[in-house]
Amino acid sequence: MITLVRRAISLLEALPYSLIALIGRLAIGLVFWNSARTKVQGWDVFRVNDNTLALFTDEYKLPLIPPYLAALMAQLAEHTFSILIIIGLATRFSALALVGMTLVIEIFVYPDAYVVHGTWLAILLMLVKFGAGQLSVDQLIAKAFSPK
Repeated sequence: MITLVRRAISLLEALPYSLIALIGRLAIGLVFWNSARTKVQGWDVFRVNDNTLALFTDEYKLPLIPPYLAALMAQLAEHTFSILIIIGLATRFSALALVGMTLVIEIFVYPDAYVVHGTWLAILLMLVKFGAGQLSVDQLIAKAFSPK
């Protein structure tokens, strides 16, 4: 029985981080991408739609930031950092930015959504700590600039 458990653990440990990171990057990137797409009409990412502005005015109410500016910043961040994470470019910094955004959402907007936000944070912090993995633009850049 112990041998079987050790074999199972050995197989699980053989899972490549690059596969885990790719799945994590796609999953969390699409969460924020889909959210960003609900905030604008079409592809004009510098214009927030009326529904989003109403949410930031009436429901989200972030302190110190006017609703339009908060909505614009949120959707620009979601568009930008989700794409960067999905392709694996500046992954650690993009994930760190979305950690900050997630904490703002948890603290000021939806404090009862800690299960969802905790899941997001787990994926984002994994990317902050370990990076994008081998299947990423980050890795291509690292290889291009590594000493030969």
